[in-house]
Amino acid sequence: MIAVGLNHFLFLGTALFCLGLWGVITSRHAIRVLMSIELMLNAVNINLVAFNNYVTPARGRGQVFALFVMAVAAAEAGVALAIILNLYTNFRDVDMNQINLMKW
Repeated sequence: MIAVGLNHFLFLGTALFCLGLWGVITSRHAIRVLMSIELMLNAVNINLVAFNNYVTPARGRGQVFALFVMAVAAAEAGVALAIILNLYTNFRDVDMNQINLMKW
């Protein structure tokens, strides 16, 4: 039986972060970009909790930082959804290329 170590969690976090980064770079759909950013933030949370569990298991610093990241992610999602709704109201599309036109 293989024991799950810190390297396994770091690999999972890195893979999720790279997948989210690829989604942000390649996608032009605003909702897909938002989901990719959330995936990147969740990868950071996995790394924070894994480091906390394997480096200093008695302290809950990794979990506290992960809660702060979740709070920032919730605020980011709220603001981004408001911008996306405004984009859809004005242009009837959520294409990221249309965001440049919102400043006029």
